[in-house]
Amino acid sequence: MNNLTLNIDNIKLFISDEELSSMQGEVERVHQLLESGQGPGSNYLGWLHLPSLMEEAEIAAIEETAAAIRAQCDAFVVIGIGGSYLGARAAITFCNPLLGGAKGAPEILYAGHNISGDYLSDLLDALKGKRVCLNVISKSGTTTEPAIAFRILKEALEKEVGVEEAKKRIVATTDEKKGALKQLADAEGYKTFVIPDDVGGRYSVLTPVGLLPIAVAGIDIRKLLQGARDEEATATASSDFNLNAACRYAAVRNLLYMQGKTTEVMASFHPALQYVAEWWKQLTGESEGKNHRGLYPASVEYTTDLHSMGQWMQEGRRTIFETFLRVGYSNRDIKIPKMEDDRDGLNYLAGKKLDHVNEKAFEGTAQAHLAGGVPNMTLTLNNREPETLGQLFYFFERAIALSGYLLHVNPFDQPGVEFYKKNMFQLLNKPGYGKR
Repeated sequence: MNNLTLNIDNIKLFISDEELSSMQGEVERVHQLLESGQGPGSNYLGWLHLPSLMEEAEIAAIEETAAAIRAQCDAFVVIGIGGSYLGARAAITFCNPLLGGAKGAPEILYAGHNISGDYLSDLLDALKGKRVCLNVISKSGTTTEPAIAFRILKEALEKEVGVEEAKKRIVATTDEKKGALKQLADAEGYKTFVIPDDVGGRYSVLTPVGLLPIAVAGIDIRKLLQGARDEEATATASSDFNLNAACRYAAVRNLLYMQGKTTEVMASFHPALQYVAEWWKQLTGESEGKNHRGLYPASVEYTTDLHSMGQWMQEGRRTIFETFLRVGYSNRDIKIPKMEDDRDGLNYLAGKKLDHVNEKAFEGTAQAHLAGGVPNMTLTLNNREPETLGQLFYFFERAIALSGYLLHVNPFDQPGVEFYKKNMFQLLNKPGYGKR
């Protein structure tokens, strides 16, 4: 079932049908490059057919472990940074109630994505008196932020429940054979799941990296994977723009980039999409931002940000385009009541649902920004179900990989990330990095 629709009508003032059609051959070339495994970074294509190749035994093991964690704890801390936590957080925020979490699931908390003493101290305070389980996610086990957080949280857990009991409450998602975390997990006897060698962090949401926290949160990972499989089948079969929305999206982005539109703004009208946008920003930024090329990925959440960024979007520099990400149907809706005195002047909306008002806000914004010289397209999700999100995850993975190849960069490495680390390690006097 197709739960995604891409509408590019508001692009046509900027890109003609002929211009779009002219991209079909180049997109077919990179489509085949991806499928054949002959392009740059081809040793990191494990995500490409992962949804259809994932084994039943692995899915069942994740579900079994998640059920045990739900029975064992009321606070579950996901320790990771970048792709090691953003995909899971995106799914949990998208699928579950926005306040209070899912019924029967532990509270999901996050650590290792910053180096803030205040944040970790507040987290430790919040965990006091709760039954806690930890999921530390790192291929190497030496990434600074999650390694520091794990040290601190492991020590606190051991003090609370004892060393032996703590071992039963820690799950490590890491390399299959090597690395500091793998060695520790083997020595301590932690339950472990494997991060595939051929899947990079930002493409790992459909591996145990994302699937275990998502399952702990009570979300049906089989439905999530089914949605991804559906999109995989569609995206693999043909690069035809009329049949493959991921290819069409990649082509439009590339054409706008060639026109000098250097920033893509992901704009949503639903708070459930906040971390989907954060996940997309990492996927896009790390995949495309190389050799002084690539779109800058930004995000806004409307209508909130129309009261802060709306002026800039309407009349700022015309180097941007928008991709609206919208939800067709909310899980729940509320009607606006009527008031006898109508002091706020809102009785013209009485009886209407909030979704209706929100939809008109979206339509009005898209029209206004288009009139202000901002090309925009709309990706509509039918609902907030796991199948839909699985389809969306794979849609973006595929489209951004194609976009990277269209830019003639390797979409699967991130050499620039190492520069700040080298400087930081020198300033911290880390052995082997010298002094500054």
